Amino acid sequence: MLFGGILLSLLGACKKPAEKSFDFSGIEKLLYSGELKKAELLADSIKATGALSATNLYKLDSMVDIGNRIRIDFVRTEEDVKKQLSKYFPVLDSSLFNKWEFTKKLEMRVIDGEKRYFKNAVANLFRLDDEARKQKEVVDGFQVDSLVLFKLEHTRKVISETKVSGETVLPVRMKLTYSIDVDANAVPDGELIRCWMPFTREGNARQKNIRMIGSDPEKYEIASNEHLQRTVYLEKSAQKDQPTIFRIEFEVETLAQYFDLNPDEIKSYNTESSGYKENTCELAPQIVFTPKIKKLANQILADETNPLKKVQKIYNWINDSVRWASALEYSIMPDIPGYVMDTRHGDCGMQTLLFMTLARSQGIPAKWQSGWMLHPGEVNLHDWCEVYFEGVGWVPVDQSFGLQDSPDEKVRDFYLSGIDSYRLIVNDDYGRELSPKKKYPRSEPYDFQRGELEWEGGNLYFDKWDWDMEVESLK
Repeated sequence: MLFGGILLSLLGACKKPAEKSFDFSGIEKLLYSGELKKAELLADSIKATGALSATNLYKLDSMVDIGNRIRIDFVRTEEDVKKQLSKYFPVLDSSLFNKWEFTKKLEMRVIDGEKRYFKNAVANLFRLDDEARKQKEVVDGFQVDSLVLFKLEHTRKVISETKVSGETVLPVRMKLTYSIDVDANAVPDGELIRCWMPFTREGNARQKNIRMIGSDPEKYEIASNEHLQRTVYLEKSAQKDQPTIFRIEFEVETLAQYFDLNPDEIKSYNTESSGYKENTCELAPQIVFTPKIKKLANQILADETNPLKKVQKIYNWINDSVRWASALEYSIMPDIPGYVMDTRHGDCGMQTLLFMTLARSQGIPAKWQSGWMLHPGEVNLHDWCEVYFEGVGWVPVDQSFGLQDSPDEKVRDFYLSGIDSYRLIVNDDYGRELSPKKKYPRSEPYDFQRGELEWEGGNLYFDKWDWDMEVESLK
């Protein structure tokens, strides 16, 4: 699937278009092959005919915008990358550099005839290549990951406190202040900026006692909990030479949950239920049961029939085969699970999408969940999912947190059937319509954590604004 698949998602593709669709496949192919200038020239020539309806003109502009997003992600030149690496490799062997490119550990695309590297290519190289990482440790010294140590201690406590499988324990009360700063003059003076910010969902046992404290501007609109990607909506007019700042402040209590599951106690699914069908189906463009997905799932599971053992095998395979790495923006990725299979790396959401696709293809109900990880000193966006077991219910699964280094099997496997206390759930699905409806394509068409902004002239992409989350623990 080319960029058209992404475009349809960005536009909230309708099953019954109101008018005849125009063939943009030529532009689509140029974008996919990295010929962005040619794509733009072709788009301009099509516009010049004056034959496009408003809808098709909108689609065309949206496709060209994908090219701009690719440029933003692949911004570094070969000279930039080698300069970054010079601290660790003062004399860099060209064959080694070429090897990193060939193995996709140093992420590069040819764009308009020139090599361009992913903005986080060097940081990812040290995550993906063992020899490069060792050389970095020689120069910088070995650094202990404080989050790894925190998770080990915390998950031991969760397991110890859990007296009944699946109960919520170890509540944490927090005050969260989330802000977005739009760059000065990103929007003309006096123009209205529309802003959607992330807000916590209700109805999940793992978060409760939610209280909105205030916002800037004071007027805001919280989406109903029926919206599976929940927002706070605000508006503010831009002022010349001044950044436009949006801020919300709220309190929430979050809890941990651990399920001590036994394969022999897992019941067979009711495959005729609507819930089962909804959560085992394909959801294009990212959850698609391609031949590659089916082949890999069959290799991982062989003849396994027990639902819990299927989940364990998929989780363990990804843990052993895929490394965490900083991700491209999802809006420029037509097939995220396929990308992860090819490169053997991906961030939390990419690993989760691969897990969900493999699980669903094998009849295991799985649904997206995401928001924020709020661990002390480690506040960031984060994605995970939930898996349904008949007779148990929905069980949290955090694929990218992986197996922990512990001789205690329950601690080692904790994130296969448990979640820690430090999560903010914003989304219970991906790619859902925001409230109120957004006019222009989203910066992030699937997930929703940073927020979305637009004005009458179009969407405001991530390069036009910054976000910040402040966390205060409450007694």
